[in-house]
Amino acid sequence: MEGYDGHYMSVNIDNTGDRFPHWSVQEARDFLMIRAELDPTFMETKRNKLLWDVIATKMNEKGYNRSTEQCKNKWKNLVTRYKVLKSGCGRRNGGGGAVAVAGCKGRSVTVAGCQTMKLETEGMCQHFPFYNELQAIFTARMERMLWTQAEGRSNNNEDDNEESDTVREMISNSKKKKKRKVIKTGINQGSASSSEKLKILKELLEEFMKQNMEMEMLWIKAYEAREDERMVKEMEWRQTMDALENERIMLDRRWRERQEQRGMRDEVRAERRDALVTVLLNKLRREDL
Repeated sequence: MEGYDGHYMSVNIDNTGDRFPHWSVQEARDFLMIRAELDPTFMETKRNKLLWDVIATKMNEKGYNRSTEQCKNKWKNLVTRYKVLKSGCGRRNGGGGAVAVAGCKGRSVTVAGCQTMKLETEGMCQHFPFYNELQAIFTARMERMLWTQAEGRSNNNEDDNEESDTVREMISNSKKKKKRKVIKTGINQGSASSSEKLKILKELLEEFMKQNMEMEMLWIKAYEAREDERMVKEMEWRQTMDALENERIMLDRRWRERQEQRGMRDEVRAERRDALVTVLLNKLRREDL
């Protein structure tokens, strides 16, 4: 596409691919909010037609008359525009021309690059007002995918392969940026002394160890969260069982009390019957005499 070097790419937010009626900005934001709430469920299930039905129902509850197919098409269009913007930004950032200065932790950063990234982010929000919402959705999904990969599990979603590819692309781009940075460092310092090379190697090893520690912390947090959830569920189950046991004891006690009251009434009734029979017999004897 043209205009990557000096200008922002114009992204049309009109819904020419969607069915009428027209999607307003507020309606699209409400739609993305609902979609973000259900995104973890989308990643866990293979058949998500019911989830799109739920989204359409929630949209109707908010006063928007949208069908399941309209919601699904709207999501695909928004993801496509987000990926186009993301791809365009990556190509612009790939160009040279920035002046390198000393940065944090002994590494080089680019003044022009930082300013350009900031301006590009603001430009994205101007040309595509839903960039931040989609960025938040895919960032959260990327974190969940990292946790899932760390636990040795994978989510296979047939309908959201394109969206999963977007998340994987974000992870891949992050790794590629780090790799390019290492390669550029090696080229720029090809004529450096052996001590400088050892310093670079040490930094790489430290970064590798830091990444391993961060991944281990993610594993520990995920394990602790699941353990806490298991303990909470077990406690709730025990409380439920105790409540059922207490209810059973109360019902048994009431049943015994009713049985005792019934026995007492039967005894009183029998005594009255015996007394009546005795009176009748005595009366008959007196009449015979």
